[in-house]
Amino acid sequence: MPYADLREFVAALEEAGELKRVRAEVDPILEVAEVADRVSKSGGTSSQNPGGSALLFENLKGHPGAKLLINQFGSEGRMKLALGVGSLDEISGRIKELMNMKSPEGFFEKVKMLPMLAEFGKFFPKTVSTGPCKEVIKKGDAVNLLEFPILKCWPLDAGRFITLPCVITRDPKTGKRNVGMYRMQVYDKNTTGMHWQRQKVAAEHMRERLRLGAASDAHGSESYRASSVDIMARSLGGSQLAQGERPTGRMEVAAAIGTEPALTFSAIVPAPPEVEEFIVAGFLRQQPVELVKCETVDLEVPATAEIVLEGYVQLDELRSEGPFGDHTGFYTPADDYPVFHVTCVTHRKEPIYATTIVGKPPMEDAYMGKAVERIFLPLMRLTLPEIVDINLPIEGCFHNLMMVSIRKSYPGQARKVMNGIWSLGQAMFTKCIIVVDEDVDVQNIAEVVLRVSNNIDPERDIEFTLGPIDSLDHASRQPNYGSKMGIDATRKWKTEGFDRPWPDEIKMSEEVKKKVDQMWKGLGV
Repeated sequence: MPYADLREFVAALEEAGELKRVRAEVDPILEVAEVADRVSKSGGTSSQNPGGSALLFENLKGHPGAKLLINQFGSEGRMKLALGVGSLDEISGRIKELMNMKSPEGFFEKVKMLPMLAEFGKFFPKTVSTGPCKEVIKKGDAVNLLEFPILKCWPLDAGRFITLPCVITRDPKTGKRNVGMYRMQVYDKNTTGMHWQRQKVAAEHMRERLRLGAASDAHGSESYRASSVDIMARSLGGSQLAQGERPTGRMEVAAAIGTEPALTFSAIVPAPPEVEEFIVAGFLRQQPVELVKCETVDLEVPATAEIVLEGYVQLDELRSEGPFGDHTGFYTPADDYPVFHVTCVTHRKEPIYATTIVGKPPMEDAYMGKAVERIFLPLMRLTLPEIVDINLPIEGCFHNLMMVSIRKSYPGQARKVMNGIWSLGQAMFTKCIIVVDEDVDVQNIAEVVLRVSNNIDPERDIEFTLGPIDSLDHASRQPNYGSKMGIDATRKWKTEGFDRPWPDEIKMSEEVKKKVDQMWKGLGV
């Protein structure tokens, strides 16, 4: 059965021996992060307990009675527990079933599909009248974000950051909701930054509001600061507004903190643009997500969330956000981003503040990323069916390196796959792609390195291209734009201009291997 809320998941973690309660006093300013970092790196990914334990802090300096949960997703075992599966392949198998579904041709085939269609109905969220997240409601002057044990993670961070929120926005044209995970720097008791990188869906929602506002608005007054809106348009990836145009109004936003694990995970998955993350969460948990109406904005939020922040982003306002110690292992510098004004806070009694930290891998986000890799491999194969497997090494911070094995059937196919991957949603940010033949286990990095170092002629087999780059990339020639590299480490064919004989790989015969197996115990080695 899926978890009703975060508290049920915490109980399941404790029952499984995956949770440790920290009762000694620890400061949310740097100290919690240092403890969590040491635990997440304890033993490394090859130990019997990679990622350490989930941690529930119960004695936080300056926050009497508060509880803080961190590292809840920080191992493969906890990811499987979070999603209620024995193997992540179970979920990818369900995705394959959906993709392989054919339209029924006859009456009896349609009847056979009815149970499956009924199952699909479980995926869609349902609105309820109220929920635990409404146990405490604070509006106006009663709003105070500083009551929560929000972390400052690294010494050079600009302040405290909310790092595990499910941020909910609505497409101003279609009305479709989006749930994304964006860090939120806390400026004061009721305002935060909203780190909407230009390629993210929430940034597109704001661009659309900017366009709608500019199209419908009259010329601005003399007090209007056109330069700030021009900066905003560039920051969010739009074009400059004409002189005198000004976007007016607000964009409503809500942020849920401490949701049940499937929904928290859904906020980071690269779902197709047409599919709401609430539906993705329903698919993962096989039960609908229950939603309640917000108090001060026209949005719906998870009914069982520990904490909900309601408010708005003013369309003509930016503020410096950052620096922030990021998952690359480096600080991302300060930049201008929208400002979130909190109009209402609702929460459960004695809420659990759920958070995470990012930094040099491996950390908690590494296991969330590996789960995305496994679950959404079938979706990649839908566009690129020749893909056998992929590996996004944790040390590559996911968007920096992808290893791909393919069934090669025509010349130049490796390059076709590279360019195909660079056209797939968030995969467009992949800095380096290595393509190998299907007999190479891409989960074995040593084997991939052996093939790459032996199979390539650098001038012939390395391809460079220009395109969008992740905003966190500090090495690109320009912010958000730079070069990418593809390496074709497949066997080369005559039809690819390779006329030399390709050597056989060294392998012992099966006959000799079996014979040595039989005599092994008596060899004394």
